[in-house]
Amino acid sequence: MRIIDTLRPAFVLLVALALLTGIAFPLTMTGLAQVILPDQANGSLIREQGRVVGSALIGQSFTTPRYFNGRPSAAGKGYDAGSSAASNLAPTAAALVARVDADVSRIRASGVTTPTVPADLVTTSASGLDPDLSPEAAFIQVPRVATARGLSADGVRALVTRSIDHPLLGVVGEPRVNVLLLNRQLDRLSATRVP
Repeated sequence: MRIIDTLRPAFVLLVALALLTGIAFPLTMTGLAQVILPDQANGSLIREQGRVVGSALIGQSFTTPRYFNGRPSAAGKGYDAGSSAASNLAPTAAALVARVDADVSRIRASGVTTPTVPADLVTTSASGLDPDLSPEAAFIQVPRVATARGLSADGVRALVTRSIDHPLLGVVGEPRVNVLLLNRQLDRLSATRVP
């Protein structure tokens, strides 16, 4: 038996599987996703006046008092999708403790007087890209945002309440607020307010 006769079936199988799993399957899944879930398949991009302002899946840095702040990010220089990662610091690491203490002090300086600060305002997510906050973390920012924008705290609080995404089927996941979507709604609310 010649060696070519032995290798031919292996080579044919390799090419067939490469075409099936490397080309046919990905193209089929991409096509189905474009038809069934086009928004999600294209990155859940958020557009405003024809330009992309972000993605509902990736957090952004909001640092002015006029906006709700999201979770801190350890991804690159902050919310860098190309450097998605956690800090890998142990809970007892001096650098982590110092950063969390500084974040708590910054939050307290902004007028938060609650006995505790929600953990998601001072800890990073595993990816460093988390776009969501707990409702509690959003609610404690209401007085600062309302004051900075000259809006009523009750109106801003109602906006946060309407922005809460509840767990799927009431049990899968946690209640959460997408910070980018909330801040966009806040801009629209401020734009429509009568001076």
